[in-house]
Amino acid sequence: MEKTIEQINQEALNELETASDMESIRALSVRYLGRKGIITRFLRNISKLPPEERPIAGKKANETKKTLDKIFKDALDRLETATADATDRIDVSLPGRMVLAGSLHPITQINRLICDIFTNLGFDIVEGPEVETDYYNFEALNIPKNHPARDMQDTFYISDNIVLRTHTSPVQIRTMEKQTPPVRIIAPGKVYRCDSDLTHTPMFHQVEGLLVDENVSFGDLKGILTTFVHRMFDEQISLRFRPSFFPFTEPSAEVDILCVICRGKGCRVCSQTGWLEVLGAGMVHPALFENIGYDTARYTGFAFGMGVERIAMLKYGIDDIRKYFDNDLRFLRQF
Repeated sequence: MEKTIEQINQEALNELETASDMESIRALSVRYLGRKGIITRFLRNISKLPPEERPIAGKKANETKKTLDKIFKDALDRLETATADATDRIDVSLPGRMVLAGSLHPITQINRLICDIFTNLGFDIVEGPEVETDYYNFEALNIPKNHPARDMQDTFYISDNIVLRTHTSPVQIRTMEKQTPPVRIIAPGKVYRCDSDLTHTPMFHQVEGLLVDENVSFGDLKGILTTFVHRMFDEQISLRFRPSFFPFTEPSAEVDILCVICRGKGCRVCSQTGWLEVLGAGMVHPALFENIGYDTARYTGFAFGMGVERIAMLKYGIDDIRKYFDNDLRFLRQF
């Protein structure tokens, strides 16, 4: 008990003033407040004081211990904040860091371009569920159960009545159920079929279009699709319409364009024909209008559908659809 608690407190404060780093402050805290520290020893020796001095000495010692503990912690916090500020400070004299910016996937780029072309022609964009009922995916589109056209779809069945949609045509039915003519929409989205090779994948992207109004003709369909092809490729690309069959359109047609690779001269891509198939189209079958309650005597319409990957392959001259999904950066950086 050579020193009073006041002297011990003052010595601790004096030593703290000369402490320049966090390690020194921590050492001071242990020296004065630790289990074998100076104040701890002072408290243990209070019993040697006269009885009347013990309460006052104990009270002062505990108050001093509490005060010093806070002072040491505050000092540590200040040093820690100052160190963090120095570390985080930006040196504006350093050269800038290059920011690695990504880009849109080529399928996304083409999908957006297709949508831009048709929205500029007055079409609205609508979407629908990728998990569909058999009714919307087939029956409402004039493909009843056991219809041979179902074999064309290679469908993923979740249950007897639930499928992964094989096209975005169900969106057309859902839209017509909610909207009276005129209807002018495109339906972009993912679709699914059991197919995989150089030109097919189990999941791919489609954009389908529908226009319903009074006095809509096949000539209107040809005009819209010709405009689309010229804006997607160039105005020198010719089109031809070949008779085909789709259950939901009548008459139906496959649409070919002049080969964008050889310009009609014949090459491996077009199998020496000079033409490439790009989409299917036709006038909406009256049975679809009857299913949703449209007046078939008053309204007519046309529909079309295309694979986005197919358009992208022709646009960029790519011969293997699987490259789009391999995530090879050497391939993707080209776009």
